[in-house]
Amino acid sequence: MSAANILTEDFAQAAAAAGLRARRNALAAGHTVVFVDNFGRYVEELPDGTRLEVRLHPGKKRESHLETLGELSTPAT
Repeated sequence: MSAANILTEDFAQAAAAAGLRARRNALAAGHTVVFVDNFGRYVEELPDGTRLEVRLHPGKKRESHLETLGELSTPAT
């Protein structure tokens, strides 16, 4: 029995498009979004377009689990 391969290029493109829509909708609703950019940095994007490099501290309380390292001057992707 062969396994079905759902990880096609079409699937990857649909997943990427869904992620971009979710990011756009979250920012439009006033939420911040945290993602890993192409350089491996954790980036917190604010609804006003500001992008900050952050470090995650998973064991800390919600209010303090992100440490801001600095503002990014070039767009993170």
